[in-house]
Amino acid sequence: MLISRVFLDRIMFLFYKKIIEDCIEKKYRELVLVEPPKEEYFGDFSTNIAMILAKKVGVSPMMLAQEIIKKLQDRAEFQKLEVKAPGFINWFVPKKIFIEHIPMMLQKKYGQINLGQGKLVSIEYVSANPTGPIHAGHMRGAVSGDVLAKLLTFVGYNVVKEFYINDAGRQIEVLARSLYSRYLEQLGLSKEDFPTDGYPGEYLVEIARKIIKIHGDKFVHQSDTKWLTFFKDFAISNIMTEIREDLSLLGVNHDVFISEANLVRSGSVEYAINLLKEKGLIYVGKLPRPKGKDNDDWEEREQLLFKSTDFGDDIDRPVQKSDGSWTYFASDIAYHLDKIKRNFLEMIDFWGADHGGYVKRMQAAVLAISDGKLELEVRLIQLVKLLEGGKEAKMSKRAGTFVTARDIVDKVGKDVVRFMMLTRRDDVQLDFDFQKVVDQSKDNPVFYVQYAYARTHSVIKLFHKTFPKVSEKTEEVNWNLLDDEDMKLVKIMADWPRQIIIAARKREPHRIATFLIELSSVFHSLWNQGKENCLLRFVIPNDLPKTIAKITMLEAMQNIVESAFDIIGITPTEELK
Repeated sequence: MLISRVFLDRIMFLFYKKIIEDCIEKKYRELVLVEPPKEEYFGDFSTNIAMILAKKVGVSPMMLAQEIIKKLQDRAEFQKLEVKAPGFINWFVPKKIFIEHIPMMLQKKYGQINLGQGKLVSIEYVSANPTGPIHAGHMRGAVSGDVLAKLLTFVGYNVVKEFYINDAGRQIEVLARSLYSRYLEQLGLSKEDFPTDGYPGEYLVEIARKIIKIHGDKFVHQSDTKWLTFFKDFAISNIMTEIREDLSLLGVNHDVFISEANLVRSGSVEYAINLLKEKGLIYVGKLPRPKGKDNDDWEEREQLLFKSTDFGDDIDRPVQKSDGSWTYFASDIAYHLDKIKRNFLEMIDFWGADHGGYVKRMQAAVLAISDGKLELEVRLIQLVKLLEGGKEAKMSKRAGTFVTARDIVDKVGKDVVRFMMLTRRDDVQLDFDFQKVVDQSKDNPVFYVQYAYARTHSVIKLFHKTFPKVSEKTEEVNWNLLDDEDMKLVKIMADWPRQIIIAARKREPHRIATFLIELSSVFHSLWNQGKENCLLRFVIPNDLPKTIAKITMLEAMQNIVESAFDIIGITPTEELK
């Protein structure tokens, strides 16, 4: 992607990346990486390009680094440029460059970069089986998927948010029979055993009462061939309505809902399998005996198989069951073919970590049906462990086996849930302690960040009270009056565009929350230093020019926090009780 000069000026690390690129051969320029070093005393930026190129050009990393430095050392954009073993090039950015960057931070679109250039991308997330309310695990995927959608939209992608409804297969029949059992119970007529693998939650009692209110005992004496389809459809309709409502409480609203059952009924699954047959990728064969599992129920038989091993999978995969119905895999192939037909250029799916073994086959299928033009990107979401004061939270009576999303949102609020779900990487288990997330302390990251934002508003109110006849908007700002401690805040704010780019490219929305926590930490540190040293305060009564520089700096911080909050999907709070 070509990067304009204006683009570089708005993004400091890319500005320096371009300078480093100009120092090396053109064919190696894409290898240049510029980022802050692990320890801030090494500098503001660092690159390991000398270590990457050393083997390619047959020179030691330290020697190559010194050669690169010779081309940079007289440039005004670098300060204290040096090499550190085993070949890192580190440098500080002159204060003047950071100061020139501050007015850009005041722009509402600061950090917004057109990476996507309008590319159409599908993000599928949640996609919970419509057999009960959504729970904490679903919530984590819901937040990550939704925030990624907002993030990619922010950087110029055309995003469609999708929910795939798994409303076909045996679990839906079990759901219908569980509901019928509750229906009989509510009529006082239950003589039938509840399905051993049924859904025990109280939510089915509520749905059963709705059926009785509309239809009375109409289905009591009917055979299951008469009532089964109705109970399936009624259960799915009611549960999906509740899932949509619960997601809406969380601030999650999908653009598209795709039904697996509709794909099967419409012939889309059969069409997809026939397409693969035409490509010579479907055959009748026998799968080997599974390893490392109890194989008592396994039987060798001929099956309709997809040649997923042609695309890197471990074994070929069945697309049809012994009773002639399609496997979930076959339906998923049809669904992703539907995405291709809708002209998506990128497809991102969020799945639970327990679906990790399913990734290779679906990626193989997407490569096959797209003739190798598209790749499926899968983000696996680890579990959420709910705690109350360090102990595991009790299950929800209504859900039967888990705590529902609605329970959690009702208890702590949408904004807390959304932020907390982003405090760790998706592929790492997350502990969600109800007690900690309501405590107003620095150990609560949600409060910590909101408190920083609220404090900036209190400072600006103090400024107007101290200087009632002055508006910082009409005064010329002398940024050189900012203290070295202030510049620490400016430096981290200047890193906001880089964080946006990395989060979008790596599909890691948690980076937005991590950035906010770090930004808040620097701000709170400044606040505390001002309590001990009046010269470091944001409002200095006898120094209007310096105060204006500090206040305008805080306005830039507010702008960045508001953008980050908007991506996360939470509301900034100007006052905290």
